[in-house]
Amino acid sequence: MPSTLTFTDEAPNGTRLSSFTLESLAERMTAREIIRARIYQEVQDFNLNQREQFRGLVQPTEAEQTFNGSKLKRHRPIDWEKQFAEALRAFDSNGFFMLVGERQAESLDELFEVKVDTEITFVKLVPLVGG
Repeated sequence: MPSTLTFTDEAPNGTRLSSFTLESLAERMTAREIIRARIYQEVQDFNLNQREQFRGLVQPTEAEQTFNGSKLKRHRPIDWEKQFAEALRAFDSNGFFMLVGERQAESLDELFEVKVDTEITFVKLVPLVGG
């Protein structure tokens, strides 16, 4: 039976920034696999819909940061594999943390049970200015 993964982005203060769902056939996934599924889906959606703004976990190279996401200087397809590699670097350098249900992912290889309605929250961290 497929599971529904709900991906939610939050600011450090708990404000919900965005959310989307994805079906999964897996019963168990590592944090790396969860991030991969998310990145692949958000990049495919962007490339198919030809949107001007990209709202993803990590900002694409050569993109201008805007209030609602990233705006590419010229529209081009985004490479999901590059985005995935950047997301893994961001995870390792504490650019964001990830909660699967109530449990925080401590490593990319940590294994999580994927149930019928699994909520995955990404809290994007921003460096403090002057700190």
